[in-house]
Amino acid sequence: MTTSPQEQTPAQTQQTGGHPQRWLILGVICLAQLTVLLDNTVLNVAIPSLTRELGAATSDIQWMINAYSLVQSGLLLTAGSAADRYGRKKMLVAGLVLFGVGSLVAGLADSTAQLIAARAGMGVGGALLMTTTLAVAMQIFAPEEQPRAIGIWAAVNSLGFATGPLIGGFMLNHFWWGAIFLINLPVAALGLVAVVALVPESKNPQGDRPDLLGALLSTIGMASLVFAIISGPEHGWTSGRVLVTATVAVVVLAAFGYWESRIPYPMLDMHFFRNRRFTGAVAGAVLITFGMGGSLFLLTQHMQFVLGYGPLEAGLRTAPLALVIVALNFTGVSAKWSTRLGTPVSIGLGMTVMSAGLVSIATVSSGGYGGTLLGLLLIGAGAAIASPAMAHAIMSAIPPEKAGVGAGINGTVAEFGQGLGVAVLGAVLNSRFAALIPVAASSLPAALASAGSTEEKARITDAFASGLESSQLVGAVAVLLGGVVAAALLRRAERADSA
Repeated sequence: MTTSPQEQTPAQTQQTGGHPQRWLILGVICLAQLTVLLDNTVLNVAIPSLTRELGAATSDIQWMINAYSLVQSGLLLTAGSAADRYGRKKMLVAGLVLFGVGSLVAGLADSTAQLIAARAGMGVGGALLMTTTLAVAMQIFAPEEQPRAIGIWAAVNSLGFATGPLIGGFMLNHFWWGAIFLINLPVAALGLVAVVALVPESKNPQGDRPDLLGALLSTIGMASLVFAIISGPEHGWTSGRVLVTATVAVVVLAAFGYWESRIPYPMLDMHFFRNRRFTGAVAGAVLITFGMGGSLFLLTQHMQFVLGYGPLEAGLRTAPLALVIVALNFTGVSAKWSTRLGTPVSIGLGMTVMSAGLVSIATVSSGGYGGTLLGLLLIGAGAAIASPAMAHAIMSAIPPEKAGVGAGINGTVAEFGQGLGVAVLGAVLNSRFAALIPVAASSLPAALASAGSTEEKARITDAFASGLESSQLVGAVAVLLGGVVAAALLRRAERADSA
């Protein structure tokens, strides 16, 4: 009995050199991925409109953003595990449906409570999409093509980062704020039809029992951890809110690790962490997203508050970073370099180049946009080489039948590193700013509003720029350290495998 292309198993796919429609399928799943990424960045542009038209308070705005990220980050492992057990195509379809329904409710919401609830629902769909898209990509491509496929998948992340604010600005100039959510509907519908027609089903043939307690513990633990990281900069790292949620996160995640190491059907096999290839890639991924996430968060402030650009102009001037990543990955240049250099050298070199880019932004940008542009180009080139190599190292260290869990780990590491980067580098910025301007208000806009003279405003802006410089340099050190650690661990793993 023969197996149709729609029903190919991972083993058959690799024997035949990949699914016959693999590149078309990759386009479909990247479209689904892009829907999620656009929505993350578009919302930031709409904050003034939401404040004005819904009467949203600052806390409401924070929950509109955080409801999505908390739910998504908490469910990534569970979503990946569900995809492995019940079918990655089924979970991809479910993710598109949930994301589409959530977008419809968000676009038609007439209160902040409805919008926050809709964003939480979209977070469930987002978790399913983030894990299943990468898992499907690993299943339909033969090993020699996987680095390029993952490079394209990773480039879509950057494309969403670059185009989200631009699309959001255009929509808000021509329509009401709800349009930024309703624009997801035709994209999700097109993706749904294409997924049903083209994407083959795949799942773990062993059909392990569902790890319900593990799913509950991982969701509570990760959501608590992300909430503590998000709350730290605003409420203080020693505040009751942060200390309580951080303690809950540590206790629950420790219980999750203990439980997973004791049961015969774990959602996350703790033996993965004995694999040097896996631990090296995870360590590097945390530090690369720490430096990238935190530094890009600071870069938007640098563009607007120090260089004086408006939001749309700042978005346009940040775009070269993403465009370099897209160009190098879509043309296959980064995959070719990674194949020639090997994974350890690719990651080490890429993160060193990224670190140099952050140093350029920190030290050369005071004179204008030139140093920032150089830094963006270097960060883009480094990320184009290092990020796909890192994701491939994580995914290839995990058995193919656990691809969904692998994608969940990859996403969780990225969420954790990025959140930690924003929190820590933001804290470095605030402490430096407060040290230079002891009487300053809690933020640069508030400090400038209270300034009495042009000289005082210039002094405040200089102090903020100094804080940004310190933060970017800390990010550069973190990225460089991540490159060294990851390359060393991966090199040792390769030597151990060849011995």
